Amino acid sequence: MDDYEVIAQELSELAEKMRGLEERLADVERVNTRLEDAALTTARAMAEISHHWDAVYDAMRRADRIDQEISSDRDHEAREARRRKAE
Repeated sequence: MDDYEVIAQELSELAEKMRGLEERLADVERVNTRLEDAALTTARAMAEISHHWDAVYDAMRRADRIDQEISSDRDHEAREARRRKAE
């Protein structure tokens, strides 16, 4: 074999390897795109869950405030009743 033939054969083998690498890189890019989409979907879902929990905590705080006001009113009425009774 001539040197030119050896070089041509090696270049052909390298070209084949390059095609294989390009195909693998295209596969990796497709997977990466799907992973990015999944990450965005997950981030949106987490934000939605967070908003729901914020609403739950706000409702719980309102309920606590209402309970405290009712309890305070009851205590005030009981105090007034005891004071009237004592008079």
